[in-house]
Amino acid sequence: MAYSKSVVKPIVAGILLSSVAQSGMLSAQVLEEIIVTAQLRAESLQDVPVSVSAISGSKMMEAGIDKIEDLQAYVPNLTMSETGIGTNIYIRGIGSGINQGFEQSTGMYIDGVSYGRAQLSRAPFLDLERVEVLRGPQNILFGKNSIAGALSMITAKPGDEFEGSVSALYEPDAEEEVYDLMLSGPITDRIGARLAYRNRSMDGYMENLTNGDDEPGRDEETIRFIINMDVTDDLDISLKYESGDFDVTGRQIEIVEEEPSDTSGLTYAQILFAGGGGVFPPQDISVLNNTQDYRRSSNGDYSENSTENITLTANYAVADHTLTVIAASNSYDYEELCDCDFTGANVFLLLSEEDYEQYSFEARIASDVGQTFEYIGGMYYQDSDLEFTDDFQVAANSIIADVVNVNPAAPAPGLGEFMRDTSAMRDFQQDSELWSVFAQVTWNIADDMRLTLGGRYSDEEKEASRAIDVTNPDGSALTGAQAIVAPGVYDVVFGLETHEVADKRTEDNFAPLITGEWDMNEEVMLYATASQGYKSGGFDVRSNAAPPTGTFEFGEEEATSFEFGAKTSLLDGAAELNVAMFFTQYDDLQVSVFDGQVGFNVGNAAEAETQGIELDGRLALTDSLTLSGAIAFLDFEFKDFKTGQCNQGQVPDFPDGNCDYTGDTNQYVADWSGNLSLDYFTAVGESLEFRSTLDVIFTDDYNPSQTLDPELDQDGYAKVNARIALSDNAAGWEVAVVGKNLTDEDVMTYGNATPLAFSIFGAKSRYAFFERDRSVAIQGVYRF
Repeated sequence: MAYSKSVVKPIVAGILLSSVAQSGMLSAQVLEEIIVTAQLRAESLQDVPVSVSAISGSKMMEAGIDKIEDLQAYVPNLTMSETGIGTNIYIRGIGSGINQGFEQSTGMYIDGVSYGRAQLSRAPFLDLERVEVLRGPQNILFGKNSIAGALSMITAKPGDEFEGSVSALYEPDAEEEVYDLMLSGPITDRIGARLAYRNRSMDGYMENLTNGDDEPGRDEETIRFIINMDVTDDLDISLKYESGDFDVTGRQIEIVEEEPSDTSGLTYAQILFAGGGGVFPPQDISVLNNTQDYRRSSNGDYSENSTENITLTANYAVADHTLTVIAASNSYDYEELCDCDFTGANVFLLLSEEDYEQYSFEARIASDVGQTFEYIGGMYYQDSDLEFTDDFQVAANSIIADVVNVNPAAPAPGLGEFMRDTSAMRDFQQDSELWSVFAQVTWNIADDMRLTLGGRYSDEEKEASRAIDVTNPDGSALTGAQAIVAPGVYDVVFGLETHEVADKRTEDNFAPLITGEWDMNEEVMLYATASQGYKSGGFDVRSNAAPPTGTFEFGEEEATSFEFGAKTSLLDGAAELNVAMFFTQYDDLQVSVFDGQVGFNVGNAAEAETQGIELDGRLALTDSLTLSGAIAFLDFEFKDFKTGQCNQGQVPDFPDGNCDYTGDTNQYVADWSGNLSLDYFTAVGESLEFRSTLDVIFTDDYNPSQTLDPELDQDGYAKVNARIALSDNAAGWEVAVVGKNLTDEDVMTYGNATPLAFSIFGAKSRYAFFERDRSVAIQGVYRF
């Protein structure tokens, strides 16, 4: 594994910092220890042989981190973004892509329970103790498909003393309001409880020129109740119930880049507004807005989501061991309307619904620490049911019908009339059952040397079916000539083929790990890890045709990873510097490829390598001033990917219409990314305290499109977030001003070709999602 000189610079900087520290050039303060459970034990972050970023609950509150999409700014090599029909989560350049059949390559866990479905990553945060981001394959202790990494969220638990807080935040430009309530404390000597509630609403930061609304509007409400019971001195039980609704009206999507058609000389926007030269009625003037300006054109979108979780956790101390049992029920449903032509023209709508239920059970036993051999072992079982439907709607006034009517390639004129007021209905159902056993053993060879061996064996069975039928909008069957003609027209125009497929697959995998650790001295711990991870196969939801034209089943994905790192403590505890160098090879990478019309086909079509360096550190400059930061270098390359999606108008490399991505990078890969923070506090008078935080988040250029379309390149940027607060700790109040993206950067999070613009109208057009622009809010907190 070779690195350029630029990659070595951070390591040199770390060595220099270490030299400065040892020479005593900086005054020594003491950093507060960060405790994590990345290895299912409470231990110092500096003792964990994994590349981990930990964000505390207080930091998330102060920085206004409401969901994973906000968290990514503070964790290099982590990317999360919404798309028109799905969600992306990437770590170190690896993610699952857009398909409801995928489980995420980055596993998400809340209090040890797997939240593997992509839609759950959009849910808001509530009263968290901390979030831990583990980069690289985590298939032993976090065993459900965590081939790229794991997000472990730990909720705040009841304490020994009564405490409570109420807080409110208001941001005037988007009319954002956030209200939080927390009550926690003992009920009896052995029973404690904690209640957390959040209500958030927002009008949005984009103007919809078609309907006059500000979008995306948000309405979120979440409640959680936890009760802890110390049944005996050796047994404690925790029961958690959480319910939430998060609804979104509109999208943060704009048409951003258009090129005139080679035939008409008009852009897609101009074709729509001009009525295609008299082929269809002229569309709303808002369609002419085709540049990035936080204004959009749309007939309306919404997403209505409900979630529910019940988790029972029991810990029993027995004979120098701790037995832990976690039983959970996790479910959600959503209904989502996408104006998926992403314009205010009457083209088509896509209505989606998903219903998911999951039951899981984990039992594990952990030895006490400090023994020659320390171990954790156990078993995991999960049963889940998924039902997904969508409804591709061609309304009576759809301009597609008019275009098809006059298409000279059509076998007969007027075929578009058979499409009016019809729908292509999709129904996908999947049952999945998984069980696995795992163990991780650490041999303390000497006081300064440890060897860890781990493995997980998993067996999973999935049974699924997918059907597409062309019907009336209410789902009833078409009749007469329409029943004969409409399905064929849908197939020719959209690639939506009436079909029904079903299958079952069973697979088993073994994921091993070996880690060596050496305490070079009291300040430096070195580690090296080799591991293999996997992500289970499954069934394609979004393909619009049966095999061989479309796809249905795809196989598992595998990764082989090597990581070398160091955890260092400097300046007698006043500074920390951690570094990780990694190399991972992915085989049979699961990819979802746009079919050029309105569908996506999944297959195991890629091999890739990702490598890089990650550094993070903290430095207590004085008792009142702390500097912290992280930086990452990432090099990603597809070693074999010959079935990539071509750009609009790009000449395919192969007769099947695909383009060769071999040698290319992946979407969301920036060479360099990172953040830098300064935290300062000081007393003001006899009772007040002044606190301020300045965060700088930066990245190199990257491309957020699956096609790596150069017209959608995102330039590098540096965003500034800041918080200034005045508090009276004795009285319990705090007032703060919170600023986000103060440099007002335009940040594109996802982009792609505008559906049907090129395939039907011959005009290149692109759409993109954008982060929120500059915002300044006032925040008040009262603690009691």
